[in-house]
Amino acid sequence: MKSLVLRYLSLVKFSHTIFAMPFALIGFFLAIRWQHYPFSWTLFIKVILCMVFARSAAMAFNRILDLEYDRLNPRTAQRELPTGQLSYRQAVVFTIINALLFVLTTYFINRICFYLSPVALAVVLGYSYTKRFTAFSHLVLGLGLSLAPIGAYLAVTGHFHWLPLIYSGVVICWVSGFDIIYSLQDVSFDQSLRLYSMPVWLGEARALQVSIFLHMLSAVGVIAAGWLAGFGWLYWVGVAWFVGMLWYQHRLVHPNDISRVNIAFMTANGIASCVFALFVILDLFLLPS
Repeated sequence: MKSLVLRYLSLVKFSHTIFAMPFALIGFFLAIRWQHYPFSWTLFIKVILCMVFARSAAMAFNRILDLEYDRLNPRTAQRELPTGQLSYRQAVVFTIINALLFVLTTYFINRICFYLSPVALAVVLGYSYTKRFTAFSHLVLGLGLSLAPIGAYLAVTGHFHWLPLIYSGVVICWVSGFDIIYSLQDVSFDQSLRLYSMPVWLGEARALQVSIFLHMLSAVGVIAAGWLAGFGWLYWVGVAWFVGMLWYQHRLVHPNDISRVNIAFMTANGIASCVFALFVILDLFLLPS
C-alpha cells in the first residue's frame, strides 16, 4: 500500500506539473530580465507554490466530479478514489485546502494576483464540467494551463505584457492539441456515456487533424514571440527542439494505432516544455539584450 502522501500525489498526477511549470518559469524570468527586477527566492517559491496549489486543487476536483465515470472506465478504475485508497471526503478536503492555499499565497504576492485568483480558480476548476456539454473541453484545459506565464509575470511586475500573452496562446494550442491525442483512449467509453470530446465529435482521424492544426499554431506562436522580442540564437535552438517534439508526437499516434499515446502525451510534451524553457532562460541571461 502506498503512503498517504504518495496516494495524494498520484491522485493529482503530480508529475504532470511538468507541462505548465516551464512556461511559468519563462514568464517569471522574462519579467526579471526585461523589467530589471531583482531575483527573489521568496517570490520564486511563492510562484511555484501557486502553480502546485492551483493544479492540485483542479486535478483533485476533476477526480471528485469524475468518480462515477472512473469506476466504470477500465482505464481509470484503479485510480485512488474508485479503489478506496483515498476517500471522497479526503479528496474534498484536499481540494478545499489547496484552493485556499492558492488564494492565500497570491495575497502575499501582490494585489492584482490576489484579485484575479478567484478567476484563475474558476477556470481551472470549471474545466472538469466541460466534457459533459462541449467537445471544446480540450481548449478549456489549455486555457487553464495558459494562465501560468501570465500569472508568473504578474507576480513579479504587477502588470500585463504582450509577450506572456503570446506564450499563453502557445500553451492553449499546445495543451489542447495533446489533450485531444490523450482522449483517443476513451472514445468508445465517452460515446457510451454521451460525454464530449473532439474524437467523439469528429472521429479519430479528423480529431488528429485538429490536433496537428493546433500544434502548428503553437509553433507559429513561439516563432512569432522570438521574432517580435528579438531573441538570440539560443532561443531558436529551443524553438527547433519544441517544434521537433510536436512533430515527433504526431509520428507516434495514428487513428488505427494509439498504443503509444502515453509516450506522446507524457514523454514528448514534458521534454518539449522543459528544454524549450531552459533555452529561453539561457538566452535571456547569457546573451546580450
